Amino acid sequence: MNRLFGALSALILSTMPVWAIVDIQEVRSPGGITAWLVEDDAIPFVALEIRFQGGAALDPEDKRGAGYFMTGLLNEGAGEFDARAYATRVEELAASFSFEIFDDSMSVSARFLSENRDEAVEHLRIALQEPRFDTDAIERLRGQILSVIASDAKDPDTIAGTTFDALAFPGHPYATAREGTAETVGAMTRDDIVNAHKNTFARDRIFVGAAGDISPEELGLLLDTLLGGLPANGAPLPPDAEYALEGGVTVVPFETPQSVARFGHEGLSRDDKDFFAAFVLNQIVGGGGFNNRLMEEVRVKRGLTYGIGSFLLPLDNAALYLGQFSSDNTRIAEAIDVIRTQWTDVAENGVTEEELEAAKVYLTGAYPLRFDGNGRIASIMVGMQMDDLGMDYIPTRNDKVRAVTVEDLRRVAKRLLRPEDLHFVIVGQPQGLETN
Repeated sequence: MNRLFGALSALILSTMPVWAIVDIQEVRSPGGITAWLVEDDAIPFVALEIRFQGGAALDPEDKRGAGYFMTGLLNEGAGEFDARAYATRVEELAASFSFEIFDDSMSVSARFLSENRDEAVEHLRIALQEPRFDTDAIERLRGQILSVIASDAKDPDTIAGTTFDALAFPGHPYATAREGTAETVGAMTRDDIVNAHKNTFARDRIFVGAAGDISPEELGLLLDTLLGGLPANGAPLPPDAEYALEGGVTVVPFETPQSVARFGHEGLSRDDKDFFAAFVLNQIVGGGGFNNRLMEEVRVKRGLTYGIGSFLLPLDNAALYLGQFSSDNTRIAEAIDVIRTQWTDVAENGVTEEELEAAKVYLTGAYPLRFDGNGRIASIMVGMQMDDLGMDYIPTRNDKVRAVTVEDLRRVAKRLLRPEDLHFVIVGQPQGLETN
């Protein structure tokens, strides 16, 4: 079934511009819940994407991992159905429900056939509003999460990321992994999980995208059925995170021939007037593909790494500009010097017209490929709502890319790229590095 949906979606996308497909309607349910809809009856199938703002950052300090734990239990029985009965019935309906928690949001992804819509929505409703949190499911999942935490403690990539976060945001939820720690997960009670559910699922923080075979009127009624019974308000959203890192190097000793690095400094918030130009600039510095400064200088010219990249990370309560790579212990110091040199060069001298043109071609050409099915379209619409981009963003996005000038990037580079503030967290046994 999924292969058929994918093939049909690809055929449709190949024959018309993306903005002709993504005709967004705003829907308001009788109960006041707002959603964005792309109506398409070509396939008798609906994709529904729901986000609840807050996410793992809602966890109390001594209950880190509660939201992650709760999220993992939403498919483990609800209402009168235990875990096995619930999974069996959802499968019989040819429906799919998945739940995932992020730092700032909790996502619900649902896929169901039009003919089974009412019963599928009812099964999703009880998962959201009447989860069982049975003792056997809690203990089974506790063991799985503890296994993940133990595995992460031996993974240098994960160690580099969690160490950077802990140093950057001490005392804030961002400083701890979403899964929590062995101590907090080991001590987690059912009451803690129930509280995480109450904190997360509320009508004051809902964003909804829907795509497929459903009318605005039908979607409005569905929203009230599915979400109308949730509490009006959830837990207070967390405060802004104060960034605490200064420029330098932190080494986490780890026995491995290849050191792993996470590096960066503060970035720009998504609503910053320069964010879009910064997005284009990052494509030139270390974005996707091989045609960027870091790949050219660190990998192609010097062979110091297999892959390297950078990315903007605008969180709800902080903004980062990050990069990552791995390199032989004997050569990682050289790679760091090259990165600092490139950071300084772009900050002081900007980029060339040729680099900007290549970035525009890549970014505008790759954009339509994101809309490869109703599920992706629903998810993109939710992201647009959370970022307050407006319904006209999709047809105007590539025009915004093309409008960026070299002068824009030169100005933004001086703001964004701060080589003196770059901090490198190195996990491994690096040679020739001076640490803080």
